[in-house]
Amino acid sequence: MHRSIDILGDSGLLKEAIAGFTPRLSQQKMAEAIEETIDHDAQLVVEAGTGTGKTFAYLIPVFLADKKTIISTGTKNLQDQLFFKDIPVIKKILSFAKKIVLLKGRANYLCQYRLKTSLEDGRFSSRQLISQLQLIHEWSKVTQSGDTSELSNIPEDSGIWPYVTSTAENCLNQDCEFYKTCHVVNARQEALAADIVVVNHYLFFADMALQEEGFGELLPGTDVVIFDEAHHLPDIASQFFSTAITGRQINELARDVETEAEQHAKDMAEIGGATTQLQIAVQEMRIAFGTELKRATWPDKLPKHLQNAIDEIKKRLARLDEILKMITGRSKGLENCSRRTIKLIEKFNLLTEKTAEDTIHWYETHLQSFTLQQTPMIVADYFKQFMKQKNRSWIFTSATLTVKNNFSLFVDTMGLNKALQLQLKSPFDYQKQALLYVPRGLPDPHAADYTTKLIEAIIPILEMTQGKTFLLFTSYRAMDFAATLLKDSVSFPLLLQGSMPKRELIEQFKTIPNAVLLGTSSFWYGVDVRGDALSCVVIDKLPFASPDDPILQGRIKMLRKQGVDPFIHYQLPQAVLTLKQGAGRLIRDSEDRGILVICDPRIVGNRYGETFLQSLPEMRRTRDLNKVQEFFGSYETTCN
Repeated sequence: MHRSIDILGDSGLLKEAIAGFTPRLSQQKMAEAIEETIDHDAQLVVEAGTGTGKTFAYLIPVFLADKKTIISTGTKNLQDQLFFKDIPVIKKILSFAKKIVLLKGRANYLCQYRLKTSLEDGRFSSRQLISQLQLIHEWSKVTQSGDTSELSNIPEDSGIWPYVTSTAENCLNQDCEFYKTCHVVNARQEALAADIVVVNHYLFFADMALQEEGFGELLPGTDVVIFDEAHHLPDIASQFFSTAITGRQINELARDVETEAEQHAKDMAEIGGATTQLQIAVQEMRIAFGTELKRATWPDKLPKHLQNAIDEIKKRLARLDEILKMITGRSKGLENCSRRTIKLIEKFNLLTEKTAEDTIHWYETHLQSFTLQQTPMIVADYFKQFMKQKNRSWIFTSATLTVKNNFSLFVDTMGLNKALQLQLKSPFDYQKQALLYVPRGLPDPHAADYTTKLIEAIIPILEMTQGKTFLLFTSYRAMDFAATLLKDSVSFPLLLQGSMPKRELIEQFKTIPNAVLLGTSSFWYGVDVRGDALSCVVIDKLPFASPDDPILQGRIKMLRKQGVDPFIHYQLPQAVLTLKQGAGRLIRDSEDRGILVICDPRIVGNRYGETFLQSLPEMRRTRDLNKVQEFFGSYETTCN
């Protein structure tokens, strides 16, 4: 018998060591399948329903296997939870003596060189940025790790961080005077020496991309790779297999050239003019895209004003390149700026000309910047090639990987056709713990008064639950409008996404009695509120991707060429997986009870509605508000 099952079983170590631990057959099956996969350097895809205990189900086989392992999570929050909470529990129980390291992306570590140049630069006009820079300077003298999360008194989104952290583009690597004490290098060296390394998906793919360029260090020696929250992988892989450039990157290059020139090329007066003109050209190109914030397909024929803006950036980059070539030998920083300029010229030319074959060419506008990108139609071929490079075990797990019990969308997207597939149902009793309610009488979701009618329909439910509700929306516009309507209609505290950082909002929701939280896409995933604080999750519409999204348009076009129905085989499955994520916020514990409200009448009125319903946990369903009242009545009786 497998040792993992012994540890997780009725008389196992976990039952002895953890108060309230309940052995679960699904958890034991998952651990057994992972052991087999690790033993045979195979591939495994596991959908483990909420409550399976998947973290322990993969940690125990990994600890027992004695192989170098990377565990990759979907978010930094889960990365921290895994490293600081879950791993220490199993490590202690199994008396695991080997080295486990948490590794973050380079943007999470102080760059001593960029701190030095920022301090010497003296160009900051904001008092807040100057104050934060001084705080970072003082902290830099005492920190061992250089992990910026140690500075909790400086917000994560502060404008100071790009000036004191590095990117792959502006890092001087071994040419840097601080290389021997570099926090990024030290963190990576620790990871290289570790037996288990905890990363997130973005860092994993960044390292994978670096390996292809010949600089990756972490992945080659790894025997086992586990992806938790694997449902994020298709989108993240798409980003890393893309070619992209942003206006912000060009502006950062200009600023770095100015900083280096101030130290090493004061005699070159033309540098200031060249960098200023380049930044103006970037601003003009942003204006040429129009004032609206949007994502759109790159036009086959460019409007004249946009073409003029593109030509101006090319001209200004070429001029900067000329100047840098004259002075590149004066410092390693200028040398690096020269290399970056050449790379940006190549990328900018590629991304402003004709679309490459089998790619989706698109752009996105931000408040003060823009992104140009070419995304591959298919990522499976790229990922398959990477997996072939070395025999290792690959494990992919999430609570949401199937549509109507079928793994096809995830497996085909990632090229995992050889993987063993395992679906494990949640051990929670959804028939007893949850009720699905679809209100009657709501108009078509495209109707102008849809959100107004939706709020009218859910106010009685909010009164029943006394708040304690997540309202999940498919657009910011609907969320903001709903907040305006609710403000005058209910007395419960309203927490609105964007009013404070996500983590703070969740903590407030847990501590403020009767709160109602309104959120969009980022609140459909990875939010865990257990107990009485959350009694209801309301979903405004079935979460189909916007038909205007250029990546969606490109994939639809490709599928049609292949004779495949894009709605049935791509758009519908994607929406189902997103709905499963949103619905998964409701029941997080065996003691939880609550109601799931899906307002969209298409879930019962359209032929594809049954696909959504069959993909959700098996809970009771009703369209009768009295049944909802009965459910909460029995819930209150049980609680009392």
